[in-house]
Amino acid sequence: MKKIFSLIILCISVLSFAQTKAPFTGYRSFDILQGYSGTGTPHYYLDVKKNGDVHFGFVQVNQADGTETTEEMNAGKYNPKVMKVAFKKYKESFYVKFDKDKIYMTDKDGNIRKSEDCCSSMESATQDVCVCESELYKR
Repeated sequence: MKKIFSLIILCISVLSFAQTKAPFTGYRSFDILQGYSGTGTPHYYLDVKKNGDVHFGFVQVNQADGTETTEEMNAGKYNPKVMKVAFKKYKESFYVKFDKDKIYMTDKDGNIRKSEDCCSSMESATQDVCVCESELYKR
């Protein structure tokens, strides 16, 4: 009887910790923050693996000397509520959530951020703050 009870508890535990299926697999690029500096804006990407792991990365090319800086990190299994992205090279971290078509910058609780840093140059002329979102672009 103990073994059956333990097996039932184990099955319930496994099902409760099951991950939500990612909305897609593969590589997508995005640019949430609009860049204005001469050093080159980082181009961010995410890569959803078949096992549900989500890798985030960036590529930045310095426009002055052509040097390229890259980094990729594993953010863990897909979570539809919020995921933390933490890059070590520039000590940069932020929270995001994404669906099939878009990615959103959020706070740690998954609330979508609004900021002047997220406005394009055209939006800056008419708005003080913009929703921090980007299309997800396939290669």
